[in-house]
Amino acid sequence: MWKKFRRRRSAAIGAGLIAFFSLTALLAPVLAPVPQYSRDAYQIPQEGYSPDPRPPSRDHIFGTTEQQYDLYYGIVWGTRTAFKIGVSIVLISLAVGVFLGSAAGYYGKWVDEILMRFTDIILAFPDLVLAVVIVAVLGPGIEKVTVALAAVYWPTYARLIRGDILSIKEREFVLAARALGASDFRILSRHIIPNCIYPLLVVASLSMGRIVITAAALSFLGLGAPPGYADWGMLISLSRNWILGTSANAFEYWHTVFIPGMVIFLFVLGWNLLGDGLRDILDPRQT
Repeated sequence: MWKKFRRRRSAAIGAGLIAFFSLTALLAPVLAPVPQYSRDAYQIPQEGYSPDPRPPSRDHIFGTTEQQYDLYYGIVWGTRTAFKIGVSIVLISLAVGVFLGSAAGYYGKWVDEILMRFTDIILAFPDLVLAVVIVAVLGPGIEKVTVALAAVYWPTYARLIRGDILSIKEREFVLAARALGASDFRILSRHIIPNCIYPLLVVASLSMGRIVITAAALSFLGLGAPPGYADWGMLISLSRNWILGTSANAFEYWHTVFIPGMVIFLFVLGWNLLGDGLRDILDPRQT
């Protein structure tokens, strides 16, 4: 697997990008120290309330947004927010999807029918639309976004693992374990799920980028992070009035849109490249 990974340059680039963002998240207190007066490390320092952003300078290397939030601080601590949201949603979705998909695929019959029809109902709604509805019902906030997106993304894992279990449960080693008196839980946990987990890991890595984009979209719509919270989507939301600049100079406030947008682009690109590399490596049909 390591030899295959080294031969795929795009996967190495993706791993490098993810490593860079991971290091940034770990070193956030060093790269962007929390002000002494702040009680919440994720609250971006604010210097004034002027509606006009400031360009990059020595004091603010990335400039400020409207209401004078420090863009550099928001980008650095927003990396932690991105990982927190992405990893939490993937783990919750993976756990729910594996549980329901395993039950549907292993037991079949009416269990499979009920669970899969419910899964089809969830999949019938566009991801963003369903997430907006759930957040609108629960109320805005990072925790509510996590719950909403986990409710949206678990069906993908459920259908994927169900399809693999339908074929694996009829193989000889599973039939032998059942003949020896192994319980259903032991058969699933020791013999079936370990043999169909790799496709889920690939989907999970590819989902990380899409989850962060969707969470940023919810923040942009005002349903995610509150104003001033270190979140990339919220930073872009603060730049909505300056996307076209001013009548005199269309690029006067370019930093408010370009910097957080480029950070999201690189983060998503890293996970997509890494996911494609894992898919090529873990696919037995690839040479």
